[in-house]
Amino acid sequence: MGMQALLIEDDETIAEPLIEGLRNYGLSVTWVATGTEGLSGPFGDSDPFGDVVLLDLGLPDMDGIDVCRGIRQVSDVPVIILTARGAESDKVLGLELGADDYLAKPFSLRELVARIRAVSRRTGTTPGTTAGAAPARGYSVSGPPGPAAAAEALPAAGDVPGTLVVDRRTRQVWVGRSQVALTPKEFELLALLCEDPGAVCSRRRILEHVWDPYYEGATKTLDVHVATLRRKLGHPGWIQTLRGVGFRLAVQAPPPGPTGRSRGHAGAFEGASP
Repeated sequence: MGMQALLIEDDETIAEPLIEGLRNYGLSVTWVATGTEGLSGPFGDSDPFGDVVLLDLGLPDMDGIDVCRGIRQVSDVPVIILTARGAESDKVLGLELGADDYLAKPFSLRELVARIRAVSRRTGTTPGTTAGAAPARGYSVSGPPGPAAAAEALPAAGDVPGTLVVDRRTRQVWVGRSQVALTPKEFELLALLCEDPGAVCSRRRILEHVWDPYYEGATKTLDVHVATLRRKLGHPGWIQTLRGVGFRLAVQAPPPGPTGRSRGHAGAFEGASP
C-alpha cells in the first residue's frame, strides 16, 4: 500500500505484532505509546500524522477521545479507533468527534487492512493515484432550501445562509462566503448527496459508499453524522430525512416564469469553484 501509518497504542504486546503485520501489507508504521506523543505530529510539519492514524482510546496520559479531538482540530487525516471499548456510546462519540472508523478489539489484521484501504479510498489518500488525472468535479447547489424543507423547521428567510458549494477537487465546502470545515466522512456524505440534489439516497447506499461496502456497524452512526453536518452547514433544512428510506439534499424551487410555469432548473447544480 505504501502508506505511512501512525499507531498510538500503549500496550506493547498489541503494538509489536500489529506493526509487523501491517508492514507485511506494505505499510510503514510509526509507533507512539502516549496521546501527547501522537498529538506532537511525529511525521513533521508538512504531514504530521502520516496517511492514517490508528488510535487506541485507553492511553496512559489522556483519553483517546481527546487525542481524536486534538487531531481533528488541525488535520483531516483518516483516523481509525482501535479499542476494547465496545459500548455504542463510545463509538458514537468517537465518530462524532471526527473518527472515520471504529474497530473493537480483538480484530483480525485482514479486517484492519481492509478498513484502512476503505477510508483511504474515501479520503483520497490511497497511493498510486495517476498523476495528471482530471480532478473530480465540484458542485454548487443554489440555496436556500425551499418550501419542501418546511418539515425541518427552517428559520426565517433572513437567516438563510445562501449557496452551498462543494469542491471535490480541493475537498472544500462553502456556505455563502463562509468556508465550512468537515471531517473526511462528513465531506463524502455531503458530496454523495450533492451528486443528485433533491433525489433520495438510501441509508444502505450511504453506508456502503461513505463507510464500507460490507459495513455492519450501528446505523445510528449515520444519523450522528447527518446531525453534525446540518449543524456545521448552519441550516437544518439543507439535508432532509425521509423516515425509513434515507436522506436528500434540499434545493430551492425555481421561481415561476412569466407565463406562470416553472422556469428550468439549469445552473442550480453544476461544477463550481467559489
